[in-house]
Amino acid sequence: MILSMTGYGKAEMIFRGHKLVCEIRSLNSKSMDLSTRLASPLRAHELEIRAMIAQRLERGKVDLVIEEQSASGSQPGQTCISYINWGAAKEYADQYKAQMGVAEIPAAVMAAILRFPDVLKAPEDHSDLTGEEWASVQALVNKTIEAFIAFRTQEGAALQAMFTEKLDGIADLLAQVESFEKGRVAKIKERLEQNLAQLSAETQAQVDRNRLEQEMIYYLEKLDITEEKVRLSNHIKYFRETMAECLDTQKNHSGNGSGVGKKLGFIAQEMGREINTLGSKSNQSEMQIIVVKMKDILEQIKEQVLNVL
Repeated sequence: MILSMTGYGKAEMIFRGHKLVCEIRSLNSKSMDLSTRLASPLRAHELEIRAMIAQRLERGKVDLVIEEQSASGSQPGQTCISYINWGAAKEYADQYKAQMGVAEIPAAVMAAILRFPDVLKAPEDHSDLTGEEWASVQALVNKTIEAFIAFRTQEGAALQAMFTEKLDGIADLLAQVESFEKGRVAKIKERLEQNLAQLSAETQAQVDRNRLEQEMIYYLEKLDITEEKVRLSNHIKYFRETMAECLDTQKNHSGNGSGVGKKLGFIAQEMGREINTLGSKSNQSEMQIIVVKMKDILEQIKEQVLNVL
């Protein structure tokens, strides 16, 4: 089963009397593009947390957020009251009252003061995690990753079903080419003979029939599409096999796609080459219509391949 680069995972736990919520979101990207937003007590462990994410998720535009919510259910992004540096807040308040010559501070000004970085900074005795706390945070991140990979797997299953349907469509169209191919060579040869018959008698007498036959055979061989059909069939088969290779990855629960998305992209490019060659050699309107349909399906595959891990 292939994995999608689009994913979402969420997990939570109780941490120092508050709810700690961890969320991971991702979109497609050619490499790992990881951004993090961590609660104050976890910032000292940012490198370790980033390494955990990078090791399991391989690539994608990934956003990791670990925030605290108060027991009363405040929304993510609100700082727990126990981590407000009230000493720093009081100093700012006193300076404001002294400068403005007022006895009371407006609510809007106080709200702005409480958002100052050093006011929101956690006290030193709350910054360092104990070994048990760090182990709990690691477990939380791993639980979130597992939920995230489960989402990626679900999205990947939908992608694989779509790819299978589209590959079947191209294979069916390729099979239709054969019915037009049988009389194709005879029609081309007949058209060449008709064109030759339109030449003057004097010109026809000067034509070397042996050389003409040789040139005609050479021309018809150049229009032969047997190799293109075989290669396109092999590319379709390889595309299917590459998707199936991901089953071993899923069994190992690594969550790693092993670059299968890039490989599928390369295979799709090669499929495009063969389809284009079929179009240039077709010399028949019915076959060209089939080629156009193939290209349309292939473009849909290429668009979605970009979202495969």
